[in-house]
Amino acid sequence: MLTALTAAPWQYGPGFGFPFFFLIPVFWLIVAVVVVALLRRGARRRWETSGGPAFGPHRSPEATLSERFANGEIDEVEYRSRLEVLRANRPQRR
Repeated sequence: MLTALTAAPWQYGPGFGFPFFFLIPVFWLIVAVVVVALLRRGARRRWETSGGPAFGPHRSPEATLSERFANGEIDEVEYRSRLEVLRANRPQRR
């Protein structure tokens, strides 16, 4: 024990690799966060292109109306009248 205390400081000091020892876990944490972010982004894109939620912001009112007509919730007269109203009130694209 006494020999360890009297030895030269460069033999038992932190040495050259000391600051890099803490960077290794930080590096892997950054890699894990990037991988998770990329996977979530890809999953979100696949989810949106495959239909997404039943009632989401990207679903058109015409698609909802068509689905209701296909399920038999509304008849043809009501479908056509509502479709006409939707198309008349559609915002104009420039």
